[in-house]
Amino acid sequence: MKLFLVKKKFEYRKQIFKRDDISSVVVYATKPFGKVVGEFDIETILIDNPDIIWTKTKDYSGITYKYFKNYFKGKRTGFAIQIKNFKQYDMPLDLNEFDNKIKVAPQSFCYTEGGL
Repeated sequence: MKLFLVKKKFEYRKQIFKRDDISSVVVYATKPFGKVVGEFDIETILIDNPDIIWTKTKDYSGITYKYFKNYFKGKRTGFAIQIKNFKQYDMPLDLNEFDNKIKVAPQSFCYTEGGL
């Protein structure tokens, strides 16, 4: 089962990492799996007003404008992480299989040394 549409090339966030040495992102899918499903390298990170981000990324968003607007409601700044080299795992992993230090799914993101 392909989780990401081929055209999805951006992951949106209200907050971004504080560390500047982050080069890849692990993807945890809440529904329907509740598992770590893959990872991708970061091409670049756009930082701007959400309306400008939408204009630049909408063709590769993988979401609706309504969902996007609701997600960034009240925010003056948004972040769009450009996806590069997405690798979907053949078998989704429980969090503790991926990194035994992570006990529950993070709200937005967390740093990890785990992985395949």
